[in-house]
Amino acid sequence: MTVRPPARPMLAIGGTSIATLVLAACGGSSDADTAADASDSSGTLSHVHGLGVDPADGRVYVATHNGLYTVAKGQKPKLVGDREDDFMGFTVTDESTFVASGHGAPGSGRPDNLGLIETTDAGRTWTSRSLSGKADFHSLDSTNGTVYGYEGGRIRVSSDLESWDDRATLGALDLAVNPSGDKLLATTAEGVVASTDGGRTFGKGAKPMQAFVSWPAEKSLFGLSTSGKLSSSVDGGKSWKELSAVPGGQPQALTAVDADHILAATMTGVYESRDGGKTFSELAPLAS
Repeated sequence: MTVRPPARPMLAIGGTSIATLVLAACGGSSDADTAADASDSSGTLSHVHGLGVDPADGRVYVATHNGLYTVAKGQKPKLVGDREDDFMGFTVTDESTFVASGHGAPGSGRPDNLGLIETTDAGRTWTSRSLSGKADFHSLDSTNGTVYGYEGGRIRVSSDLESWDDRATLGALDLAVNPSGDKLLATTAEGVVASTDGGRTFGKGAKPMQAFVSWPAEKSLFGLSTSGKLSSSVDGGKSWKELSAVPGGQPQALTAVDADHILAATMTGVYESRDGGKTFSELAPLAS
């Protein structure tokens, strides 16, 4: 396994170090990691970086340190295609269409920094769209044909997946854009910061602290704290209501498909809620 230092910023959020969260999500060099990586190829997940649902068929996709998987309750995770790359940033943009970033698998011949890659066949094959060998997006989100990414401490925005506009520089872990595209949120050590100019400038951090955010509808914003507590906001993050604690504690990823359907990954598994985050059931365990 190629050992890569965590590229996400080492920030402290709510008394919990982002470095701890990053190491849990990105992995380090240990015997346990090696064992987990070996188990990935046999259908066991480890190190989740992203979650999504294909609107074409409702399948759940899990972007991990060792490839993209589909998961379903009561079934073993299945590797999609034959790429066991380290999928870092990941988001679903349309039916069977996803964009991602990360690192090429050792020995694959693909660059260590994949730049932005895209699939239009639900992950079976991927095409390099831009920044190959130059960029590693650790968070991606999109709306109305525009992709927002966090890479190298910068907000980067593209409407064609080829040319990028570099905007604000900040230390962040996750991004979420609202459906209309007029507000962008980032989770930072100072709290959730908001931009109303496409990520060019951000206001002051607002509490409660969130590690991950997802914004499927204008009045349905969800946040997941570093301890795994899920909250919702109906006013774009100005105020929050705590809903529940996702099993497994420390989170690795969050995606809200709509106001009712929520996916979360923690240290112990990938979990799904169908009741707006009140309760969660396990879709797949993570390798310990």
